[in-house]
Amino acid sequence: MKQLVQYLDSGKTELVDAPDPSPGSHKLLIDSRCTLVSVGTEKMLVSFGKASYLEKARQQPDKVRQVLDKVKTDGLMTTVDAVRSKLAEPIPLGYCHVGTVAEIGGKCHQFQVGQRVVSNGAHASRVCVGENLCAAIPDNVTDEHASFTVLASIGLQGIRLAQPTLGEKVVVIGAGLIGLMTIQMLIANGCEVLAIDFDESKLELAQQFGARTCKAGNDGESVKAALAFTSGVGVDAVLVTASTQSSQPMSDAATMCRKRGRIVLVGVTGLELNRSDFYEKELSFQVSCSYGPGRYDDDYEQQGQDYPIGFVRWTEQRNFEAVLQLISSGKLDVATLISHRFKFNDAIEAYDLLTSNSAVLGVILTYQPTEPVVKVDLSTGLETGNQAIAGKPVMGVIGAGNFSSRVLIPALKANNASLHTLVNRGGLSSTIHGKKAGFQFASSSTDDVFEQSAINTVAVLTRHDSHAELTEQGLQQNKNVFVEKPIAINHEQLQRVKDAHAASSGILMVGFNRRFSPYVVKMKSLLPSDAPKSVVITVNAGHIPAEHWTQDLNVGGGRLMGEACHFIDLARHLVDEVIIEAKISVTHDTQQQVDVPDSFTILLTHADGSHSSIHYLSNGAASFPKERIEVFCQGKVLQLDNFRKLVGFGFNGFKKQSGWRQEKGHAQGISAFLNAIEKGLPSPIDAEELFEVAALSIDLSEQISGS
Repeated sequence: MKQLVQYLDSGKTELVDAPDPSPGSHKLLIDSRCTLVSVGTEKMLVSFGKASYLEKARQQPDKVRQVLDKVKTDGLMTTVDAVRSKLAEPIPLGYCHVGTVAEIGGKCHQFQVGQRVVSNGAHASRVCVGENLCAAIPDNVTDEHASFTVLASIGLQGIRLAQPTLGEKVVVIGAGLIGLMTIQMLIANGCEVLAIDFDESKLELAQQFGARTCKAGNDGESVKAALAFTSGVGVDAVLVTASTQSSQPMSDAATMCRKRGRIVLVGVTGLELNRSDFYEKELSFQVSCSYGPGRYDDDYEQQGQDYPIGFVRWTEQRNFEAVLQLISSGKLDVATLISHRFKFNDAIEAYDLLTSNSAVLGVILTYQPTEPVVKVDLSTGLETGNQAIAGKPVMGVIGAGNFSSRVLIPALKANNASLHTLVNRGGLSSTIHGKKAGFQFASSSTDDVFEQSAINTVAVLTRHDSHAELTEQGLQQNKNVFVEKPIAINHEQLQRVKDAHAASSGILMVGFNRRFSPYVVKMKSLLPSDAPKSVVITVNAGHIPAEHWTQDLNVGGGRLMGEACHFIDLARHLVDEVIIEAKISVTHDTQQQVDVPDSFTILLTHADGSHSSIHYLSNGAASFPKERIEVFCQGKVLQLDNFRKLVGFGFNGFKKQSGWRQEKGHAQGISAFLNAIEKGLPSPIDAEELFEVAALSIDLSEQISGS
C-alpha cells in the first residue's frame, strides 16, 4: 500500500510504500475510495514540522518541561537521543476515510466484505480500523460526501455537550470546515446561529446555510453583534471551532453569553481565562473530546466492546451514523464545502496547497484500486555491512513499536547484525524503521520470518501477551530467539516455551539488558563470589494509567510481570545464587486507581544466605531518579545511580565510574547474543536462570492480582 506521512523533524510530507496492515480480531481491512483532508489539523501538523526547533519548543512548552525533567534524571545525551528519535518518527496523516471492506476480523459481526464504510482511517490505499470506528454508508450518499462524516462528528459532539434546545440562540466562533457543518447541524436542531470568522468567503457560506454573520476583529464587534443578535440578553451557548493560539475567542465567548450560558471548546485556542467573566455569570465551560464517547478507550476502539445504548446514547460510531443520516436526508450540505480534488498519488501537491492558499476548504483525495501487498523490498541502496553473511546470525525482527524502534533495532544495527525482515502488524512502521536500520524487507506477516529459511535468528519485540507464542514458534523451527521480557505472562505459556526449548537446537535469550550494563559488569567484578550479599534495588517507576496496555493482565501481564522481572533478574545476577524464597508486600494507594497494585516490595532469599530487596514504586515524583542499585558485602558498598554513576565505598583502588549518558546494557546484551550464535557458544544467560526468574515473576504477579 501507499501511505501519506509527515516528518516532524524536517517538515517533509511523503508518500511511502508499506506492507498492507494485518487486521486483528475486532478490526476491518478497508480498501480506500476517497479521503478528506482535515485542513485545520493537518495544516497545523505540516506547519509544526516545518518550524525550527526553537519554534517547536515555543509551541509545546509542556513537552519542554518533560525534556528538562528527563535531562535531570537521565542525562543530557540520553535525552537528546530520545528527542531526536521521537521527532524523526513520521506520523500518518488523515482521519476522514471512505472505503470498501476487504477483510473482516474474526470477531467482527457488524459489517460484510464489499460494504462501503466511513472510518477514521488515515490517508492510505488500504487501512485497518476497529469496527466501532466505522459506520455503513447509506446508498444515496456518495463517497465524497461521506468523507465529511468524521469531521462533522467532531462538531456534533460539541453540540451534544452544549445541549441546545429548540429556539435557542447559539454563536459559532470559527467558520472552517467543522464550524460550517456545526452551523448547519445547529440550524437543523431548531437553533438560531450567529457565525463569527475573519474570512468573508466562509461567512458567505455560513449565510447561505441560514446563519447570521459577523466578521471577527479586535474592536469588540463580535460581542456587540452577539448582544444585538439576542436583543441584549446574551447568547445561550457558544461553540468555539476556531484554531488559534489567542485566548480572545474564549474571552469573547464569556462576554457574549447570558447568565448560566454554556461554552464548549471544539477547536484549539489559548486558555488564559478571566475568572470574573465566568464567576459572575456562572458560566459552564467544557472541552469536547473528538468524535464522542469511546474516544481513546482501547476496549471500545480496539477490542470492540460497545457501550450499551441505554447508558451511552451517542458513542463515536452512533455519531458517525447520525451525521450520515443528516447527509442522506439533505439536512447537512457538504457538497458546497468541496474546494479541491486530487488523486492520491498527487497528495503532496494538495499539502503544498494547504500552506500557500487560504481559500482551501474541503480537499478530497481519490484512490485507484491496488493489489494487496504483504511484503515490501527495501534492499535498494543497503549498505554491504547489513547484508546476510555466511556463518552469521540473519535476523528477522517482529515488532517495531516505540521501544523496539528507538532502542533495540538501533542496537542490532550498531552491532552490524544481518537484518533480513522487519515485521509489524500495521505495515507502516516496518517500512519506516526497516529503511532506517537497513533491513532487506518490510512485512506485516510473521510468516515472512518463520517460513524464511535464510533467517536463522528471530527477535520478538511485540506486546507481552504474544511473546510466548512467537518464541515457541521460533524455537520449534530451530531458530535462535531473542525475546523482550517477559518470556511469558502465565505458567501455561512458560511451560510451552520450556518444552519447545528442550527440543530445539536454537539458543534462547531474554532481554534482561541491565546485567550487561558496563556499570553492572564493573559491580560484578568488584564483588567477591563467595560471600553473602545484601542487594537493595529502588525503582521510581512512575505512574501509568490503569487503561494502559501494560496494566492489562491479559495483554501486558501487569507491571510486576512486565517490568519488575528486570530487577528480579538483576538481583539474581549480582548475587549469582538460586532464589529459594520470595515474599511480596504491596502498597495500596487508592489515588493510583489501578486494578492490580503497582507499588510493592519484593524480598528474595538466595541459597547462600544473601538477601535482595526490590522496591518497585509508582507513587513517587517524576523528577526523582528512576533507579538505584546498592550492594553491601564484607564491609564494602557499591551504589549505582540511574545507570550513570557508580560509587564504591571501602574499596582500595576504586572510587567511582560515571558517564554523560545512561548505559543500561541494551547494545551490550545484543552483542553478547549475536556473538554466542556466531561462535557456537551457549546463550549469554543460562536458560534455567531465565526460567527461574520467569516462574518466580509469574508466582509473585499471581499473588498480588489474586489469580
